[in-house]
Amino acid sequence: MPQSLKVGSRPLGKSQLIEKRLAGVAAFPQDLRAEHGFDTQADHLSLSPLLMESFLKLSRSIVDSPDFHEKSCGIWSRFFAETDTKRDLRPVLEQRIRPFLTKAFRRSVEDQTLNRYVDFALKRIDAGDSVTEAMKVVASATIASPRFLYLYDKPRESEAHSHQYNLASRLSFFLWGSIPDSELVELAANGKLQDPDTLRTQIARMLADDRLKRFTDSFPSQWLQLDRIITSVPDRERYPNFYFAKYRASMHMLIEPLLLFETILVENRSILELIDSDYSYRSELLEAWYRDEFGKPKTPSVQLPFKRVPVMDRRQGGVITTAAVMTMTSKPNRTQPITRGAWISSVIFNNPPKPPPANVPPLPEEEEAGVDFHDLTLRERFEAHRDKPECASCHIRIDPLGFAFENYDAAGLWRETYDNGLPVDSSGTLFRKRPFKNIVEFKDAILAERDRFTRALAAHMLAFALGRETTTADSPTLDRIAAATAQDGYRIQTLITELALSDSFRQSSISRDEEQRFAQNH
Repeated sequence: MPQSLKVGSRPLGKSQLIEKRLAGVAAFPQDLRAEHGFDTQADHLSLSPLLMESFLKLSRSIVDSPDFHEKSCGIWSRFFAETDTKRDLRPVLEQRIRPFLTKAFRRSVEDQTLNRYVDFALKRIDAGDSVTEAMKVVASATIASPRFLYLYDKPRESEAHSHQYNLASRLSFFLWGSIPDSELVELAANGKLQDPDTLRTQIARMLADDRLKRFTDSFPSQWLQLDRIITSVPDRERYPNFYFAKYRASMHMLIEPLLLFETILVENRSILELIDSDYSYRSELLEAWYRDEFGKPKTPSVQLPFKRVPVMDRRQGGVITTAAVMTMTSKPNRTQPITRGAWISSVIFNNPPKPPPANVPPLPEEEEAGVDFHDLTLRERFEAHRDKPECASCHIRIDPLGFAFENYDAAGLWRETYDNGLPVDSSGTLFRKRPFKNIVEFKDAILAERDRFTRALAAHMLAFALGRETTTADSPTLDRIAAATAQDGYRIQTLITELALSDSFRQSSISRDEEQRFAQNH
């Protein structure tokens, strides 16, 4: 990774610094992220008639854009261009459409399917359309087809090497967020992709490709639940500098953990640096924020410069103590230890707590309770809440995780005391066996449970890759991934490689019968 780089400041912008955009293209239909899951989670997704219509409008708006022409489209000459052939266009159209459908549908195309698209193009030409216009309609129909929009996991009996085509798509969408390239499709067509050595070579190739950026834009933001920072609203009177500009400090906060994850992946570093690192990427504004010396740094409106900086204080470093995580897990005017504890339990250890009972009231604020909280710490205020039997079991597990971060206020700034002057107590015990007194010792406690964290991260990543929740039948796979990753110094590319080589990934779907057999045998 470079020592300095520029980040687009447009909220949730992805390609504004790299690619020009086509004018007039419809908004891309968004699939929402599943609760406690990822936006790849198939059982949370559906394609309603309204959504189908949106994809159809999108496909038409792409080919109808005034910017869509021979200079902007790489395959124009071999797909959209007019032809000198005046008679018997069928062989010409077949030669054009077959590779296009093969790439779009990520598998060999049956003659019956090919003929449907060729016949459709010929009818449009017979009706007066030019070859270019007819091929635009074919392209539009292709990218609005369910064969393009859906990923298939069930092998087709009529198709040779069907499971290998599925594997090529699964691998490509996992690491590149897009369709497999010609090399993957060709290996699948020849029945070679399942070979472990071949598959390992392809994984290494894909990890070294620039398209890996799509993985770093997608997985870490969902895994860390960073979308929550977008809606965080720290108290304006207490944190006026948070609202310094149109996009607020939250956009700067959001970038830091993403760049840390990307650095670890690109440089193949240890995943333990996600917990505790001696470097980070920060903008001038974010550096001032951490020092609590906020001025008015000059920040370009379109591009945000970020620099790689050393982190000498272990109270910072890693993703878990970033301003983004601390802010998004707080209320506007105070911290939320339960929310922070639940985040750690869910994200870092893949053990989300059960939702609280419906009849459990939230922690009352001072004005609501009619009680003077001036002489109480937040921990003491939670004591009465935790004593309720229906709350105790979860609080025993969650509270120590959340109170470990109490030295970070509602916007991630360090503090030694509360507003009432009482000292902050961030001590606790992790998993009832690893005591800690402060956040540094808490990080050490997590690192002592590094194998548990490794397995949890592998489970998150496997769920993202497969588009389904992991089950008990995936347990042997996760154990093997964690063990291999630990043996290689916890390097992140080892984790990804072992995941993609695993039985769970190569087979993807686990039947109910297989899961029941596993449960009986274990």
